[in-house]
Amino acid sequence: MPPNFQLQCRLLLILLMALRGESRYLELQERADYDPFLLYSSNLKRDLAGEQPYHRALRCLDMLSLPGQFTFTADRPQLHCAALFISEPQEFITIYFDLVSIDCQGGDLLKVFDGWILKGEKFPSSQDHPLPTMERYIDFCESGLSRRNIRSSQNVAMVFFRVHEPGRGFTLTIKTEPNLFPCNVISQTPNGRFTLVVPHQHRNCSFSIIYPVAIKISDLTLGHLHGFQVKKPSAGCGGKGDFVELLGGNGLDPSKMMPLADLCYPFHGPAQMKIGCDNTVVRLVSSGKHINRVTFEYRQLEPYELENPNGNSILESCLSTL
Repeated sequence: MPPNFQLQCRLLLILLMALRGESRYLELQERADYDPFLLYSSNLKRDLAGEQPYHRALRCLDMLSLPGQFTFTADRPQLHCAALFISEPQEFITIYFDLVSIDCQGGDLLKVFDGWILKGEKFPSSQDHPLPTMERYIDFCESGLSRRNIRSSQNVAMVFFRVHEPGRGFTLTIKTEPNLFPCNVISQTPNGRFTLVVPHQHRNCSFSIIYPVAIKISDLTLGHLHGFQVKKPSAGCGGKGDFVELLGGNGLDPSKMMPLADLCYPFHGPAQMKIGCDNTVVRLVSSGKHINRVTFEYRQLEPYELENPNGNSILESCLSTL
């Protein structure tokens, strides 16, 4: 199974479970000719590069990773809908409302969330996002056309919508723009290499990989001396203002994950760990006094590695609850 297909399946399953938690009457009708994973195709991305904007209908439950124009039109009451948007790590997402035909007084809903929120868990977490949670929601029924475009703070965003009357709906356009210092990121792929940089800013940045992975940290630049420490129950970085932590868990919110290791001091690697959790996060905490940088590689664990862990592995504490 291609890795992008796996991520799409995993996230849509989580989203479906979350929406079902709110309503026992959620119904999904999928046409036989519809491929919900089409927009995760790297070949399609290359084919569309430099061409006219991509257009297609938006589903009640959808996930998109391409810029383009998308239209939702209700063919029956659709009461629990959501669309997740994800771009490349070094990009912001901007959502433009081109046309909106919903009945706010009649109970319709159209909200944008800056990040993702699934089953009550948020990415970025409240600790890592610059805005309070309630300010991360933009409600079209409250702001109207005064907020025709909304830019995310990272490479993911989400739209919740509810439409009662058939024939009503909305059209939105998704565009991306460069983010010179990406802070909070969800990886589209289970394998890759990335560098988080925080230049003299008091902020926390999390890089999330929604797979069991092997992490290899090759370079860490912080504002103090050298060293590496695996976390024990009462151990940690001792109140140091600049450090990296590895987190693991089966949800989306880094603040609810288990701390697995602390990297308290600068070093030139490699330092490697296998983490058998559904979600692995590299989190860089910065005091704002230094330019902090961490470079790491990651790859999805093979099935045999999950069945027969060895070496520097953390698997038993991350058994899936799905």
